[in-house]
Amino acid sequence: MRVFAAFTAMGFRRWSTYRLAAAAGAFTNTVFGLIKASITMAAIGAAGGTLAGYHAASGATYAWMVQALVAPLNLFGWADLAERIRTGDVAVALARPVDPQFAYLAADLGRAAYSLIPRGAPPLLAGALVTGLALPLEPLPYMLGLLSVVVGVCVSFAGWWLVNLAAFWLLDLRGPRTLYMVACQVLSGLIIPVHWFPDWLGVLAAWSPFPSMLQAPVDVITARVEGLAALQTVGVQLAWLFGLLLSGRLLFRLGARRLVVQGG
Repeated sequence: MRVFAAFTAMGFRRWSTYRLAAAAGAFTNTVFGLIKASITMAAIGAAGGTLAGYHAASGATYAWMVQALVAPLNLFGWADLAERIRTGDVAVALARPVDPQFAYLAADLGRAAYSLIPRGAPPLLAGALVTGLALPLEPLPYMLGLLSVVVGVCVSFAGWWLVNLAAFWLLDLRGPRTLYMVACQVLSGLIIPVHWFPDWLGVLAAWSPFPSMLQAPVDVITARVEGLAALQTVGVQLAWLFGLLLSGRLLFRLGARRLVVQGG
């Protein structure tokens, strides 16, 4: 645990140096939050005032919450590991006495911890001032919601870890990365709530890990799911996390066996 905490702290310090980038990202997220909240409220209004359980206030809250969490969850992905595999630098990670997946996950949690406030707070503040936020008054949804967010960050990491591992077998990952990013943005609830999907797309999303990245944390925090349903939602997240991390560990071992690094 001490090693894990050290890598998490290093990830936090690394990303805390990019303060101007964080400010620019917060501004962008806030602007997109305003656009998405307006469109969401208009869609609900056109549907007669409610749509799949969302009314105007809860729909706007969803839009703002999504914009607050998009940076910590890192749904747009990363390719650091794939680049290291391509160049052979991953051999350095293999020579270290720390499991690479363990180290990358800890560093990503540090990144998410830093992003949560400077990138997440401004959109929520703007939402509270512009449209208002329909949030629960009880503390339990926020406590369970924080756990759900942490698990969501880990699920997102585990998914992108698998995408990066494809570099062991493919020379160019632009195609797989683009396809995965599109699927992630659509099925996670980033564009519209998963609850708005037609039945066939809702079933497809339910059988994928993507709702566990974003839709689930938002549902828990906003108390759309409460009590046993909220615990079940977090349980599904944990199940996906375990499955993806285990798959990533096995796939990394297979890839490392075939890795050839030229040089001295």
